[in-house]
Amino acid sequence: MEQAKIKSNYNLDETIAKDLFEGKEYPWEVLPEISDFIKKLGPTLDPEKYEQRGEDIWVAKSATVFDSAYLHGPLIIDEDAEVRQCAFVRGSAIVGKNCVVGNSTELKNVVLFNNVQVPHYNYVGDSVLGYKSHMGAGSITSNVKQDKTLVVVKTRDEEKIETGLKKFGAMLGDNVEVGCNSVLNPGTVVCKCSNVYPLSSVRGVVEPNSIFKSQDNIVKKN
Repeated sequence: MEQAKIKSNYNLDETIAKDLFEGKEYPWEVLPEISDFIKKLGPTLDPEKYEQRGEDIWVAKSATVFDSAYLHGPLIIDEDAEVRQCAFVRGSAIVGKNCVVGNSTELKNVVLFNNVQVPHYNYVGDSVLGYKSHMGAGSITSNVKQDKTLVVVKTRDEEKIETGLKKFGAMLGDNVEVGCNSVLNPGTVVCKCSNVYPLSSVRGVVEPNSIFKSQDNIVKKN
């Protein structure tokens, strides 16, 4: 499952969490470690650039956080990010440089690389979103299976990887575009430079440079 690996999908120079990914093969391997990583990284951040706003919460001084946004640690909001009205950041979240976390968007146990946009009514939980990835209005990551069993990542040709995780939303590679009101089901991996049509229900691995029109209609970009 080479196409789902970290090295195939992410520019690690585009996240303050680069060290979190070191020594790991697949991006979902970081999910159990995000909280502890933030607690270790936060106190080392330059106090000229970052301020501590509560227990295990560090916010860049150049970031914009609206008064109505809720912030819970562990949390790092990097430089020039924008957290808009009524955003609900539940903790264990890394928000990269120039990111937009929009109105009524909810984050929990996530890494947003630099320049990620989740700008309108998104739920993003137990997920990794690569550089310049974008989730359209109302699109969400569904992070727990209905039967509560452990998540398995599957390719279109039925290759499988047992993750050992009960909570696993979606892994989006760099430059992924997700259309409005789409649902990314547990264990979804959308590889870099791929697009997902609006109103889609996505599961499994979407190969790089693809257009997901439906589960049975995924085409390569020209």
